[in-house]
Amino acid sequence: MSIALYYTPGSAPCRLVLLVAAALNIQLDHNLMNLREGDQFKPDFLKLNPQHTVPTIVDGDFTLWESRAIARYLVNKYGEDSGLYPTDPKQRALVDQRLDFDLGTLYSRYSQYYYPQLFLGAKADEGLLKKLEEALVFLNTFLEGSTYAAGDKLTLADLGLVTTVSTIETAGISLDSYPNVQKWFELVKTTTPGYKEAMEPGLQAFKNLISQLKAKTEL
Repeated sequence: MSIALYYTPGSAPCRLVLLVAAALNIQLDHNLMNLREGDQFKPDFLKLNPQHTVPTIVDGDFTLWESRAIARYLVNKYGEDSGLYPTDPKQRALVDQRLDFDLGTLYSRYSQYYYPQLFLGAKADEGLLKKLEEALVFLNTFLEGSTYAAGDKLTLADLGLVTTVSTIETAGISLDSYPNVQKWFELVKTTTPGYKEAMEPGLQAFKNLISQLKAKTEL
């Protein structure tokens, strides 16, 4: 039986779940959610997830949301031997730290800077841009002398971070000042199973959304 995924492809957190499923060869029952039309507030979905967020999965009688929790669950249940979430306490802690950095710092600062411009037509805030650039410097430093985000092997840390970095790049924010990030980014794109299939449709959807919303603000 496949796992039901409620998602929107333009969402970076949703793409993390798609990447993990592809890496573990997990079959998903895709349920597209149109957030602009309010699918997340429909009664049937609210019964599954009262927080009305995507991604959300339903695995048999078990429902879960929050992308990084989903990623850990999928690996723990279906891919313990995959190496994506190491069992060694120190290695796992490093993966967790990178995932927490992504959630609490990198993606947070990106969304605080860019989403008001995209969805509210706000002017770019130079102070928020500096905070995002600082987060990218942090990531660039983490990657100094490291093949992947948490060591010499691909882990959940890379899958989480690459969804954010790819979104940042798609939004037109240059990575030129962060050579370690650029090198890592190219490596992860070429070594992550199913990367193209999991990522490109969503990134294109995000590009289309950017074009649509920018066109409206320019009218």
